[in-house]
Amino acid sequence: MKVFLLLCLLTMGNAKPYQPFNVASFLKSNEIMMADSEDDDDDDDDNDDDDEDDDNYDEDENCPSGCHCSPKVLQCSDQGQISVPEKIAEDTMIIDLQNNDITEIKENDFIGLHKLYGLFLNNNKISKIHPKAFRHMDHLRLLYLSYNALTEVPANLPPNVIELRFHENKIGKIRKDAFKGLKKLHVLELGANPLDNSGIEHGAFNGLTTLYVGMAEAKLTAVPKDLPSSITELSLDYNKISKVEEEDFKRYKNLQRLGLCFNQIKFVENGSLSSIPNIREINLEHNRLKKVPPGLDHLSYLQVIFLHGNKISKVGVNDFCPINPSMKKNKYAIISLFANPVKYWEVNPATFRCVTGRRSIQLGNFKK
Repeated sequence: MKVFLLLCLLTMGNAKPYQPFNVASFLKSNEIMMADSEDDDDDDDDNDDDDEDDDNYDEDENCPSGCHCSPKVLQCSDQGQISVPEKIAEDTMIIDLQNNDITEIKENDFIGLHKLYGLFLNNNKISKIHPKAFRHMDHLRLLYLSYNALTEVPANLPPNVIELRFHENKIGKIRKDAFKGLKKLHVLELGANPLDNSGIEHGAFNGLTTLYVGMAEAKLTAVPKDLPSSITELSLDYNKISKVEEEDFKRYKNLQRLGLCFNQIKFVENGSLSSIPNIREINLEHNRLKKVPPGLDHLSYLQVIFLHGNKISKVGVNDFCPINPSMKKNKYAIISLFANPVKYWEVNPATFRCVTGRRSIQLGNFKK
């Protein structure tokens, strides 16, 4: 499971145009799904002799029209489907319904599919999901509902889901009980929704142990302060955040990667970054900063800092590296300062005494 989760986080992107999820590649590279299901299928060993019929599986009269069926997998993407197909085999584990014209998920669309592991409904026109549509889906781990027309998070989500994606819907409010009971959720993508800070009800994320939360391309004017305290990665790029305050990250002590690029940040309050001692990467490019954020020199694990595209005119000799040479500090792999009005020829060479090498420093290329 750790390997699978790592792959999820590494492939995470912000502000990208729509790309369909490649189910075929997922099936080839992912062995976790089958491992999870082996215990449930012990009683079906007498079907092992049917492998020679796999190529003809989609000719089965029970395979929905226009779809391709293979053992435990139903692929119906790009077929102009206006509703969820009928007669889906009860042992199905993966359903691919991407790029169709489905507008509604009804109460009994997935009834009896107790072994379902992954449900991909990206890029449809779904605006309504029945409150009981996901009942009895105790094995569902992946639920992708990005690029639809949902105005709220569906009720009664599957209890064991580990990855939820709602990117680019019309969700403007997260109610208090939206994610109730999802104790295994690790990845939550809510980017490109019209969410502002007032639309997140207090306690909406209570009980979650989520590692990644994505809220890029929303309408946030401040860092949300009620997200799961467990997060290690937070994406808030392309919002309207104007400042970073001391209280913003006190809840997120495990944070390792922070995305705040393409906001309107003018300053970072002193002490704001001291609450995230485990941070490895900070993205603050394309904001309105006039100086290097204070406190970087005390972040022992910080290795990547993006500050290009700001209004920084001066860099101090101790802005990045600790004053005390005995202080343990991982060396920077990247310090990005280009597209700032800083006169790089005036920067003291000792400023970058804790980088891996000259290529780690990116300066210059400023145009008025």
